[in-house]
Amino acid sequence: MLKDIRDIALFNAIVACGSLSAAGRQLGLSLAVVSKRLTQMEQQLGVRLFHRTTRHVSLTDEGLVFTEHALRLQQELDSIESALSSRQGKASGTLRITSSHSMGQRWLSPIVTRFMQQHQSVKLHLHLSDRVIDLAASGYDLAIRYGALADSRLVARELVPNQRVLCASPAYLQQAGEPLSLEELSAHSCIISGDNPVTEWTFGAGESQRSVQINARFHVNTGEAAHGLALHGAGIVVKSVWDVADDLKSGKLVQVLTDHPLPAAPLHAIWLNGKQQPPRVRLFVDYLREALAQQWQDFSLTRPD
Repeated sequence: MLKDIRDIALFNAIVACGSLSAAGRQLGLSLAVVSKRLTQMEQQLGVRLFHRTTRHVSLTDEGLVFTEHALRLQQELDSIESALSSRQGKASGTLRITSSHSMGQRWLSPIVTRFMQQHQSVKLHLHLSDRVIDLAASGYDLAIRYGALADSRLVARELVPNQRVLCASPAYLQQAGEPLSLEELSAHSCIISGDNPVTEWTFGAGESQRSVQINARFHVNTGEAAHGLALHGAGIVVKSVWDVADDLKSGKLVQVLTDHPLPAAPLHAIWLNGKQQPPRVRLFVDYLREALAQQWQDFSLTRPD
């Protein structure tokens, strides 16, 4: 039986981070302390929870079983802490957010920093990945994502609009020419991102929607990498205006085929359906929505009429 309930948070941090050192950095603990507490935890439970290597850890069968209970227990502990905090009219506890690399680095980081300056009892766990993280299995409070919601277990609140644009660098367009029709895209080098290869891009909406075959010459796993390739003249890319607004205004990137809009993909805050949100989550979503709405006004040069 566990003697220290804080070990639940330690265990969940190791699972989420994938290594003892990364979990230690998140919790503000040294590697030696994390290793010692994990060893004591396994001794108290009488099972081995992780397979260890010099750099990574992976769950044993017993660890997988324990994970389900640890996540639920952590949520219960957070709920207790939030209930007590709400009686005092303040937010506290750890705010767990997952987002794409570009959104997290460019927009969430400064906004959440200002939020936490106003709420000194809140801690942050921000996970950046272009993969869609399973909120039910991971224990995150929120996901910040573009586009429609396909999972009935989740609830989405639209934060701000989002225009997706087709763009390339002036150097690329000078060398390859600017496409004047959708059919000409097949003759251009196109840049795609994500785990799954894409062979076509979709334009328009409703009855006027159509898909066009593309030459996906560059396939990278993150939107940030795709953005970088476009800036260096590799080809044409589809990007959110939130990622490239400054580059479009400065001329580092040029929007092409402006008469053929891409389907809208608003930015959403997403959480598990039926889960009561603690004050820190509700307050942050409201704060984030207001902060992004103010920034959206600066995108007037790249928004359609």
